Amino acid sequence: MSSELQTKLDYVKAYRENRLKVANEVLENHSLFKELITICFSPSDKNNHKACWILEFVSYEELIWLQPHLDFFCSNLKILKDESAIRPVAKVIQLLVKDHYKKAKNGISLSEENLQDCIEASFDWLINDVKVATKAYSIRTLYVLGNHYDWIHPELQIILNKDFGNHSAAYKAVAKEVLKKIEK
Repeated sequence: MSSELQTKLDYVKAYRENRLKVANEVLENHSLFKELITICFSPSDKNNHKACWILEFVSYEELIWLQPHLDFFCSNLKILKDESAIRPVAKVIQLLVKDHYKKAKNGISLSEENLQDCIEASFDWLINDVKVATKAYSIRTLYVLGNHYDWIHPELQIILNKDFGNHSAAYKAVAKEVLKKIEK
């Protein structure tokens, strides 16, 4: 028998309003959050990618809800294979990393292992055949991480310069913006 959340996810379509409706239901019922995270990292679940869509929207409002789940979340990034699941999770990683390094320290706190998992996943998505939105989120995440890990910016520069000519205008715009920041 399907859970309440699974039933809701069965009816989710890619339309923004549709995803927002279910995200708002999760935001109104925090007890659904743990199951949502579990479904996100269950690639065999038919609603896996839909759960990731919802997680992205929930993260915009309540990123801190991820704090108790960060070890699970970060250690399972590598199991995601579906582009529809990876793109929203790449955005969530970007939000987590930015929040972790914010000056006002009352938000997300990533462990060293969590950060290493985020670095690995972001580089994997950057160099593998995924769509431009995932690559753009990964580039921006790696830029932030590179402000704290000396080796990341040089590696990121090499990849961006090497791949620059082979990508879309959107990729080139993000790459150019980040390369400019690195070179300052």
